[in-house]
Amino acid sequence: MSRTFYAKGQTGQQLLLGAYSALSRQVHTGRVKLYTRYEMEDVVIVDGRARGIIAKNLVTGKLERFSANAVVIATGGYGNTYFLSTNAMGCNCTAAMACYRKGAYFANPSYVQIHPTCIPVHGDNQSKLTLMSESLRNDGRIWVPKKLEDAKLLQQGKKKPTDIPEEDRDYYLERRYPAFGNLVPRDVASRAAKERCDKGYGVNNTGLAVYLDFSESIERLGLDVVLQRYGNLFDMYEEITDVNPGELGNEINGVKYYNPMMIYPAIHYTMGGIWVDYELMTTIEGLFAIGECNFSDHGANRLGASALMQGLADGYFVLPYTIQNYLADQSIWPRISTDLPEFEEAEKGVEKEIDRLMNIKGKRSVDSIHKELGHIMWEHVGMGRTAEGLKEGLELIKKIRKEFDTNLFIPGSKEGLNTELDKAIHLRDFITMGELIAYDALSRNESCGGHFREEYQTEDGEAKRDDEHFFYVGCWEYQGSDEKAPELIKEPLHYEAIKVQTRNYKN
Repeated sequence: MSRTFYAKGQTGQQLLLGAYSALSRQVHTGRVKLYTRYEMEDVVIVDGRARGIIAKNLVTGKLERFSANAVVIATGGYGNTYFLSTNAMGCNCTAAMACYRKGAYFANPSYVQIHPTCIPVHGDNQSKLTLMSESLRNDGRIWVPKKLEDAKLLQQGKKKPTDIPEEDRDYYLERRYPAFGNLVPRDVASRAAKERCDKGYGVNNTGLAVYLDFSESIERLGLDVVLQRYGNLFDMYEEITDVNPGELGNEINGVKYYNPMMIYPAIHYTMGGIWVDYELMTTIEGLFAIGECNFSDHGANRLGASALMQGLADGYFVLPYTIQNYLADQSIWPRISTDLPEFEEAEKGVEKEIDRLMNIKGKRSVDSIHKELGHIMWEHVGMGRTAEGLKEGLELIKKIRKEFDTNLFIPGSKEGLNTELDKAIHLRDFITMGELIAYDALSRNESCGGHFREEYQTEDGEAKRDDEHFFYVGCWEYQGSDEKAPELIKEPLHYEAIKVQTRNYKN
């Protein structure tokens, strides 16, 4: 039985089309009303229960009130805290942070997945990164030069990858992990790429790239078979980089070398999220969180296609039944009016915050501050974390918050369409999210899954867990102000059906 379905190199795209089609059918039947170009700004709590939201119409700029018997958020992850990620640019954590500020616990924020097969950063004005499908590692081999002098020539553009013969190539994943080779999990492959590049073996002009090569597969299977599997990905790569991975680049001593792709790790998925119970309800009664915005299914590290599993589990098999348990009690709670003082207070709070942002009238754009935040997050709270680096990162994030609060400039007005205002609201929440990630990473003195502390590794550079002291879900509780450090609440982990073991990909 297959664990997941496969659609050439575009499985994710096909899933999106299927999801959109299913939603469109429900809209057409009248069972769902779709509000496009709206964003949730706050959750409304009435008598301790989530009973509605305040949303912003992004076209008119107006705030609108919506009442409900329960609130479900399915707003994705927080990868764009790092500015550059594989996420769509519109992905943000504003809804999740609104719930967090109202009392929902946020769990395991330091568990951030960094994907190994992304097209490297190619300019200062880049706004997102492009993910090359995980499937490419089925047939592609990852390598860097064995010789530093070859790496330097590649970085300077004085040598081509197809000029380097087989004996001078270091297929480092196959060397370090002979049992799994290029199919090791994402966190392992990403750290290995960083280690090679940090030692000077990177292959592009920034030194932050490795090669993904299909020469052996093309020779073994034939070009037609490889193109049948990955042709659309080869086309996409060529469209972006002007390099065709299916094109013969050189032949040395009878061995054919095809143009390789260049790849480097990038922020991709976030395993942390809003804490939920077994019925997918948060610590706020009546507020449910499903999909990537909750923490529940992946532990410290997500496997490929498991986000599909979570989407199916949360959306099809769990919430439709568990939310009924909650709604069954709602018969004693009448449908409420949006004229209640709780709605008035929530709307005024959002309005006040928008006015505050518009009235800063500083000199810096949203993107310039977000880029600076992203650089701090990548350098101090990225693939390789240390206590010293995390402490420095926290101090720098606090300075970013001060810069944001005193020197932000938003053009235009709050009335009507203003994308800079919307981005400013998102950035306010990314700053809070960045602090949460750093606090959690600093508190967890071990290496586990997507969280790697350089002080806690084995002699050969593998992650070193500490189950004796950190066998818990780290839940963070808001303390009433973004200026105050959140409080850590530890939920012990209990495994009954399986025995927890340390991963081994070497044999």
